[in-house]
Amino acid sequence: MDKTYNELLVTPSDNYSHFIDFIFSLGYDAIEEKDGSIILRSEESLYIVEFALREYSKKLSLALDKKITVKTAIKIKKNEDWVKKYQTSIQPIKVGKFYIRPDWEKGVDDKINIVINPALAFGSGHHESTYGCILQIEKYLKESDELLDVGCGSGILSIVGAKLGARVDICDTDELAVKSAKENFRLNSVNITNSWTGSVQNTDKRYDVVVANIIADILIMLADDLKKRVKVNGYLILSGILDKYIDRVEKKFSYMKIIEKYKKNEWFTLVLQRL
Repeated sequence: MDKTYNELLVTPSDNYSHFIDFIFSLGYDAIEEKDGSIILRSEESLYIVEFALREYSKKLSLALDKKITVKTAIKIKKNEDWVKKYQTSIQPIKVGKFYIRPDWEKGVDDKINIVINPALAFGSGHHESTYGCILQIEKYLKESDELLDVGCGSGILSIVGAKLGARVDICDTDELAVKSAKENFRLNSVNITNSWTGSVQNTDKRYDVVVANIIADILIMLADDLKKRVKVNGYLILSGILDKYIDRVEKKFSYMKIIEKYKKNEWFTLVLQRL
């Protein structure tokens, strides 16, 4: 462990939720929100993230035709093992048939146990969008189905699929995410059929179920590619959609039939079927 870590304080003048979504898209979900500001912490340099946020505010200003600024400040702080504090704060969670826990917690007998040791950039099942995805995968995935997890992160969704008997492929544009997912597959004694660093465009294969738990803007950008990867009568499960963006996502995917629309707090999960 390094002796110091970097802390980036981000304070947008407006459209706070857009900045949260953008930070999620960069692979950070271990953040703190405080008094209208967003705090990121990492032992790695955060200067590139700071630059990206400033550029994003400029583009957002142009897109919305109004001035949006963002104040940023980076501090170097003494490391008191905040990573460990964050990790040990994560409690096990029950979602449908599943009990998701870190490896230092005991398993339970009445659920399918999944071990995910929380990392700083990848999901452990607690976020509403991940929760919604797990419920819908459990409901619509059949044993021996082929599943593709787009933007796999920790691999939790594809691990759910594998535990249910599916053959799973995973991809993520972040090489570290793919590596993390593979480690979590080994930890849970399940197998990946194929994996790659990149997005859904990197395969021509069609699947019974495709799941993408990504922010709304990226889902919209990938709409045509996601459709192509779903077999006829197959399911596309989309999540990571804030309620204020749900209409835009539904419109973009209007060529598919909405089978289910699940909401937990302000986050939607959609199940669509290709006919």
